[in-house]
Amino acid sequence: MKILFISDTVMPQMESAVNLRRQYNEIELVVSCGDMPSVYLEFITSVLNVPLFYVRGNHDESYKDHPPGGEDLHNRLIEYGGLSFYGLEGSIRYNSSPVQYTDGEMNRFVMGAGLRLGLRRQRFGYAVDVFVAHSPPKGIHDAEDPPHRGFASMLRFLDWYQPRYMVHGHVHTWDRRTITRTQYSNTTIININPVTVMDVEPGKTTGP
Repeated sequence: MKILFISDTVMPQMESAVNLRRQYNEIELVVSCGDMPSVYLEFITSVLNVPLFYVRGNHDESYKDHPPGGEDLHNRLIEYGGLSFYGLEGSIRYNSSPVQYTDGEMNRFVMGAGLRLGLRRQRFGYAVDVFVAHSPPKGIHDAEDPPHRGFASMLRFLDWYQPRYMVHGHVHTWDRRTITRTQYSNTTIININPVTVMDVEPGKTTGP
């Protein structure tokens, strides 16, 4: 499945219907990793005529009153097109935004996923195909300034549930020296900010 991942930065070329249809005509799903205006997401998905999955970023407070038309992945397992998706929203807490969490709060989300994902991990060898987050894990693709530090609890999610892919935004990638792809155990972690296209095939199961 060809998936268009976007986050954090409104790109002028993505606001052109002609460009979208020319460059992304094979896209089957749009996934937002957060900090994206609702109208921007809705324009892209309406032009491409594909579904939208998303998690909120730390600047997406307005979604409470004006959510984009699509599926909010936060704390949810959704299967589509032969693939499974699970999401966790927000960033590390650095001010009073409602879409920010302490590491302890995020850890409760991670532990709460156990009933849904633990058995899938035992059965398939991985719990989910694509883990969608706004923030990166601690020490992987994050930064030293307080707003862009990653979650240690995200590492626990990767250890426990072994997703095939983790995709995130939050940290900008304008510097070409920025590492955007890292292998962590069985999970490929990718900073998709601002636009990344991936062709994700259904995984091979290791269970019965």
